[in-house]
Amino acid sequence: MSSLEIRHVSFSYLDGLVLRDIDLLVKAGERVGLLGPNGSGKTTLLKLASGLLRPTRGEIYLGDADLRQLTRRQVAQKVAVVPQQLRMPFAFSVREMVMLGRTPFVRALSSEGEADRRAVRQAMELTNTEALGNRTFNELSGGERQKVILAMALAQDPKLLLLDEPTVHLDVNHQVEILELIKALNLEKGITIIAAMHDLNLAALYFDRLILLKEGSIFANGPPAEVLTEDVIRQVYAAPVLVRQHPSADVPNVTIIPRQEA
Repeated sequence: MSSLEIRHVSFSYLDGLVLRDIDLLVKAGERVGLLGPNGSGKTTLLKLASGLLRPTRGEIYLGDADLRQLTRRQVAQKVAVVPQQLRMPFAFSVREMVMLGRTPFVRALSSEGEADRRAVRQAMELTNTEALGNRTFNELSGGERQKVILAMALAQDPKLLLLDEPTVHLDVNHQVEILELIKALNLEKGITIIAAMHDLNLAALYFDRLILLKEGSIFANGPPAEVLTEDVIRQVYAAPVLVRQHPSADVPNVTIIPRQEA
């Protein structure tokens, strides 16, 4: 398992500062939901954690290793990323897509070995995508594609799994299926999970700790009951809400109040 430590990190694009002095520790084996309005810096923070972007200021550690000192291959052998959407320009089969997850472990000019094929089989079994193996990835439904992308990430045998809105554009059944799978991977495999989420209620149900961003800074950090309060949500989202306990779980449940009734 691998922890992630972000030490006083700021990041700027050319058009301005996106993240401000982020100080965060995610311990090995945690399952963390990352929340915040559009533009608050969720995706940027995930890109920094994966090494895709470099901080303007501050340091990021993966376990004991400074992320700046690791090669892209070394990072990819420990960290897997599940993007919001992925479309391929070629007609790859599902099995070929999942095998792409083994790229960090296959030497240049070499073909995959038995260990790679075994990792792919296991990833497809975990995600229940074996029956899709010969189908073309781009022809799958949204829910099927998301499971295949997750299988590709699992084929990397990651210690840290970063997910950018893994339930976006999915129906309720597929949302629950994906989040149940993520939870099982965390509990049974010990994979550290950080997932950017928009749905506050799903985040409360499936993540033990929530981090709420506002304008590039951490506004709240803690268990769902401490983060998802009426006052906090109104301050961050500028939306009137009613927060009560979930009817069947010991977590908060957020109800949107129409503005004309607030």
